[in-house]
Amino acid sequence: MTVTLTEKAEFHLRALLRGSEPETTTPTKGIRISVKDGGCSGYEYAMEITSKPQPDDVVSQEGKVRIYVDAKSASLLEGMIVDFVDGVMESGFKFINPNATETCGCGKSFKTVDCTSAGTPCT
Repeated sequence: MTVTLTEKAEFHLRALLRGSEPETTTPTKGIRISVKDGGCSGYEYAMEITSKPQPDDVVSQEGKVRIYVDAKSASLLEGMIVDFVDGVMESGFKFINPNATETCGCGKSFKTVDCTSAGTPCT
């Protein structure tokens, strides 16, 4: 499973992780990325801070950020790059997904050719 963070995305995620709760000795604290049915294009990205990954999550490490990818979403996120943009018109995380055949204007919703991912139906 390959989800890559740009340097800017890693920096902002590290800041979120530091600010989310007091430092603990728990080495599992990280970002969980998944895909949900919805959004204007069919699927939408979800990110959450977690210290309790699901048993079937695909785990990787990007710099100092641990990434948990929902197993049902893994095929839809293979090869994705997470960036962070900071501009006058747009600010936040940006998802560059090679599996997306269409994206909506907000960049948080996408479509793929293959809608057969188990547990993640197309609308």
